[in-house]
Amino acid sequence: MANEVLGECPVCGENLNIARLYCTHCDTSIEGKFDLCKFCRLSKEQRAFIDVFIKCRGNIKEVEKELGVSYPTVRNKLDNVLEALGYSSGLRVDDNAAEEKKAVLAMLQNGEIDYDQALQMLKNKRGCFK
Repeated sequence: MANEVLGECPVCGENLNIARLYCTHCDTSIEGKFDLCKFCRLSKEQRAFIDVFIKCRGNIKEVEKELGVSYPTVRNKLDNVLEALGYSSGLRVDDNAAEEKKAVLAMLQNGEIDYDQALQMLKNKRGCFK
């Protein structure tokens, strides 16, 4: 089994490039400077998340079930991948607050937390919620 391509240098953390390509069928080697695709530069955990996200066709509820995590965790993982790929998550502070509020209410509705816990979580975020 072949080793997985590393995207970052294990010594200094900088991006790695590929210097040699080899064909096992015809024994051809090509040397040069080749860049990795941006997905190759994601961490193993980020790639595993993207795999599940695509498998679930972007349905966050399905991703929650598949990974056994809450809505906020899925959103955090998605935002992390977006940033690693060089994209903005596109959420403003007000949008984040609304998403957090929805997540607390969803946890309450799903029975993950009780009314008092939900109220406390919302009070702790009072500066975020209008």
